[in-house]
Amino acid sequence: MIDPIKAIEILAAADARRAARRGFLKAAGGGAMLLGGASLLSGCYGDYGDSVDPTPTPSPTPTPSAITDSDVLNLALNLEYLEAQFYLYAVNGTGLSAAQTASGSGTAGGTVTGGAKVDFSGDPAVGAYAREIAADEAAHVAFLRAALGSAAVAMPNINIDGGANGAFTAAARAAGVIGSSDTFNPYASPENFLLGAFIFEDVGVTAYKGAAPLLSNKTYLEAAAGILAAEAYHAGIVRTVLYAKGISTAALLTATTKISDARDLLDGKPTDDAVRGIGADDDQGLVDSSNAANLVPANGNGLAYSRSSEQVHNIVYLNATGANRTSGGFFPNGTNNPNAALRVGLSS
Repeated sequence: MIDPIKAIEILAAADARRAARRGFLKAAGGGAMLLGGASLLSGCYGDYGDSVDPTPTPSPTPTPSAITDSDVLNLALNLEYLEAQFYLYAVNGTGLSAAQTASGSGTAGGTVTGGAKVDFSGDPAVGAYAREIAADEAAHVAFLRAALGSAAVAMPNINIDGGANGAFTAAARAAGVIGSSDTFNPYASPENFLLGAFIFEDVGVTAYKGAAPLLSNKTYLEAAAGILAAEAYHAGIVRTVLYAKGISTAALLTATTKISDARDLLDGKPTDDAVRGIGADDDQGLVDSSNAANLVPANGNGLAYSRSSEQVHNIVYLNATGANRTSGGFFPNGTNNPNAALRVGLSS
């Protein structure tokens, strides 16, 4: 484990930092999709309805702030807060302690909306997996907070509610997993829990892979690689168990395909994907087009793909592309990243 004092010294001494990621081109016809609507999967992007001033005053282009290693680790910490709270509540009925969510400067952590203990008695294997993953996610939070020391951000407000107005229900409705008036509760059964975990795990893997090139310190890069590997194991467990259950319950496989399609549409338009050099359909469910098993979401070279911080935020905010978004979904008031460039969804 990285010594907290040494971590602060490394951060303070790292003068040469990677420049901020290149801004993404604004899509000309991108309208925001409504949460909870089936329009998410329709792929229809309407034109903006605002009138245009014939002689607009150009807005100055802001100078992006350099992204530091501390910024990257705090981005990871925000995501780990979310995952840890979900898994800990599912296993224990309680989440991280207040001491584990406050910032190093003494700022209190945010609140968690929702969360409940899952009854794994009917499926002890899934319960065992859940307990192990919960312990790993809590350890990731502790590790990143120790590495960042006083630079660690407090936990933002998090919504992991399975009620009618919760983020899970909004995500499931938007993906078409449930009807527009139905509720998705990830704590209601081991199968629902696995689908809730499926929403997060692949996103975490792609987020760590996307962030790795931004790290300049090899010690932190090695640590991030270690967390990436652990997250990939978690994703592999969730995908494998869901596939096994889906052999007899086809609705589970259908649900993962719908969630995958929704993540693809949330993280960026196909027109934007062409600009970014990213395929329009990277995200993958548990079966391919021929209905064969697809347990490892990789490209033709067998490599996992990456997501930028903007793409990750689009998904966790349940945000359609086309405009900057700073909050929503699982982070109702946004993430707590100090660098503004790492707080928003797709740049407009």
